[in-house]
Amino acid sequence: MRRAILVLALGLAGCPGRPCPARPFGEATDLLSSYRDMRRPARVMRAEATVDQRSGDGRVRGTVLMFVERDDRVRFDAMTQFGPAAILTSDGEQFALTDLRENEFFVGPTCEANIERLLGLRFSGPEVTRLLLGETPRIEAASREVRCDDGRYHVTLHAADGRRQELELEVREADIAAAPEQQRLRLRRSEVFAADGSTEWRVTYDDYRFVADPTDDAGRGVMMPFTVRFEDPRRGADTRVRFDDIDLNVEVPADAFTQEPRPGLTIRPVACD
Repeated sequence: MRRAILVLALGLAGCPGRPCPARPFGEATDLLSSYRDMRRPARVMRAEATVDQRSGDGRVRGTVLMFVERDDRVRFDAMTQFGPAAILTSDGEQFALTDLRENEFFVGPTCEANIERLLGLRFSGPEVTRLLLGETPRIEAASREVRCDDGRYHVTLHAADGRRQELELEVREADIAAAPEQQRLRLRRSEVFAADGSTEWRVTYDDYRFVADPTDDAGRGVMMPFTVRFEDPRRGADTRVRFDDIDLNVEVPADAFTQEPRPGLTIRPVACD
């Protein structure tokens, strides 16, 4: 009986959480600026990833080769064992998609609707770049607030139209005693809510690993999330990107973000909706 009471008491007390920094950020703007500066060394990413997409149309899973360059240049090659099945490129202005399964070549302006054709993510080029580099798109905020709980900062952005965005940033235990600007943070969740409280979209970031920066003579690098998951409940979309390999700040081929139609493909101009 005494043992049962002790177990119950321990359960009610719970386990102590991780401590917050002794000198936490007091302003959300300062925290977000510090995190942005931490990510800036990652300018170019070349990667191979397994992408798993689930939607109302079913499930698609495959290997994608990526080239991403700040702020808005992207290339995605969806691969099969015989070579690429589809290639999407954007240099920030011109969008092109080669669909070798249907022998079609789509071309038009870069916009959310066109990028969604391959990725299933309705984001602009700059927003996709931020997502894959461990950052996040942010809503236009009329007010901001920040608190720390269980070793994580919780930032809330409030828009004038009633929407809000929540961000969770983890603090390394080794940085608990560090000054705010020296705390190394890892973004774990970014979620946008409509005015009625429903989720518009959510991105989570996991499996952070150190990736060296070959352009840094001091041998420094960037902690990169090797799993990025995007969910859009309104469209029933769920896309998980698991990186197998990441290289940072490599030399970019001159034609990496543009493409011309291959012979025999039907050219289809597309607009933004």
